[in-house]
Amino acid sequence: MALKTAYQGDHGTFSEMAVLKYFASQEIEQCGCKNFTEIMEGTESGRFDYGVLPVENTTTGIISRSYDLFRKYKVHAVGEINIPVRHNLIVLPGTKTEEIKEVYSHPEALSQCQGFFSRHPSFREVPFQDTAKSVEYIMQCGDRTKAAVGSSRAAEYFGLEMHEQDIQDNNLNMTRFLVITAKEETDPQADKISMMLVLNHRPGALYNILGILAKNGINILKLESRPMPGKVFEYLFYIDFTGNINDRTVRSVLHELELRCIEAKIFGCYKEAAKEF
Repeated sequence: MALKTAYQGDHGTFSEMAVLKYFASQEIEQCGCKNFTEIMEGTESGRFDYGVLPVENTTTGIISRSYDLFRKYKVHAVGEINIPVRHNLIVLPGTKTEEIKEVYSHPEALSQCQGFFSRHPSFREVPFQDTAKSVEYIMQCGDRTKAAVGSSRAAEYFGLEMHEQDIQDNNLNMTRFLVITAKEETDPQADKISMMLVLNHRPGALYNILGILAKNGINILKLESRPMPGKVFEYLFYIDFTGNINDRTVRSVLHELELRCIEAKIFGCYKEAAKEF
């Protein structure tokens, strides 16, 4: 039976590319969703077997909307996939540069192409639902004054032309996606843990937490602070570090973190993805 796998958007998005790459050896039923909340809700309820959502980009940093949702839903991150992001200016066939007035795309994609827009100050950036939907919109409008920023896959799927290629600011632009499920499963080869920590609001709290990891030889891969909802200038922390939750030392560390924190929630334990371009 095909695995129902959810992602944001439809054909031609980088999220779809992540799904196709991660599940390349398995039969899947692709389920496009309007937003990250729909992915989380559907995965938690069992409507989807898996969900795939972006959590970090090498140009713009963490995608906080994704991380924040992990607090609300009972899902587990069980996999990771990195997708190189190549943005292209997509237009109706035959469109000339001087005809273009508006460029549509997801806000994240637009923010990753600011060098391009500084070279074309006459182009007006228009935030849209996602990269693929913006390309579809250009196709539907049939208006040469409108263009989109999207993937080569989207351009091919909707029969449009890539007027300029690789317009992203960073040629090492990559988005990291997490694969989530409501099932309890851990890859025996898992070597990375993602979690959230809410610390006691007192001096040295973060220092002591980091010390626990350091004295046990655990490498911190990422540490981000985020404002706590309903609190004034108080923060929680998202942290990634090396380890497998079935390892005795790691389990001891996790127990100690739980004792020293107001709240500690493991988002998942999974195999770190290769950083390939």
